Amino acid sequence: MSQRVILVVLDGLNHAVGHHAMGYLSALVEAGSGQYQSLDCELPAMSRPLYECLLTGELPVDSGIVNNQVVRRSRSISLFDLASCQGRRTAAAAYHWVSELYVAAPFERSRHRWLDNPDTAIQAGLFYWQDHYPDDHVFSDAEMLRLRHDPDFLLVHSMNIDDAGHRHGGDSPQYRNAARHADVALADYLPAWLEAGYQVIVTADHGMNADRSHSGLLEEERRVPLWTFGSAFASAPAIELRQRELCGTVATLLGLEHDKALNHTLLAAHAQPSAKGSAA
Repeated sequence: MSQRVILVVLDGLNHAVGHHAMGYLSALVEAGSGQYQSLDCELPAMSRPLYECLLTGELPVDSGIVNNQVVRRSRSISLFDLASCQGRRTAAAAYHWVSELYVAAPFERSRHRWLDNPDTAIQAGLFYWQDHYPDDHVFSDAEMLRLRHDPDFLLVHSMNIDDAGHRHGGDSPQYRNAARHADVALADYLPAWLEAGYQVIVTADHGMNADRSHSGLLEEERRVPLWTFGSAFASAPAIELRQRELCGTVATLLGLEHDKALNHTLLAAHAQPSAKGSAA
């Protein structure tokens, strides 16, 4: 049975801070309404390469998006491509690099900020370009898109945690408070998303170190949180979950035909693909 999915990417949130700073998300987990686990991001632990990984399942070394300065359209099949080609509606409230990957590159503010085009992979979008664009505005943008366009797949991508980390470091009150602010903002919208029947994933692309950067192997750079909310997810942590498998797992939840790698243990038994369904 196909589901509708919202994928929330909290840019730059590492596992250590995500585990202790997100009081609302943790309350849902403690109440039995969600699950929490952590996983290692792929390498390099940088934003644009990992947007591509999360949305196509391709490792950066395979996609060619190996750093943040590679400004071009994706050459891989994304979740947006799969969904729109198979009759599902797509939307994104996200940083402009997502627009460059899946709509048009380079991003032109006056042309590409607002998107409403049924013929593009991302059919409805609101894109921003300043890292300090408030997270609560991003979530409001996403909710507007949801209410107006009723998407089957919605990407919500916020930047304030990453921005605070680059300004002050991953071991700073500003970084931790940015995570808390995102948690408070999510509390305004997550109940409505679940009430509307969405399966919701909240995760990060990469973490943040005390040097105010990320890209390598330190645990605080690479270990990221993963929350799952909705009846389609297993009640126990996934086994050997890789970040690149989230794309195929979301595609399976959406009921799409695909050949992406996925992790069956992340899904409840009733959401597992059939023998004729999506490939592992």
